[in-house]
Amino acid sequence: MDFGKYAYEKSKKEKLSKKKQHTIVVKEIRMRPKTDSHDLEFKIRHARSFLEQKNKVKFTVQFRGRELAYKEFGENLLDKVAEMLEDVAKIESPRKFEGRNITMIMTQK
Repeated sequence: MDFGKYAYEKSKKEKLSKKKQHTIVVKEIRMRPKTDSHDLEFKIRHARSFLEQKNKVKFTVQFRGRELAYKEFGENLLDKVAEMLEDVAKIESPRKFEGRNITMIMTQK
């Protein structure tokens, strides 16, 4: 067999396999500890659309200055998010405190 033909067939098979695979994308939603309820609902709607598209969603609560003394506000916010999305999503990695941020990753059920 001709090597050029072999290389062509191989590249066609690789392109076809890449075409059929789905890449997982992590979308991030950032919040602050004092994010209001309406703003939270708006962000939850975005998260639902991301989850319906089979993407993972990373929620980040950012603290600035003295807000760091009230970590429980951020934890309560993430609990509320998990509760609002429990019908369409599950928690992949529970909330983690990293520097000045608390993060949590959710994925589709």
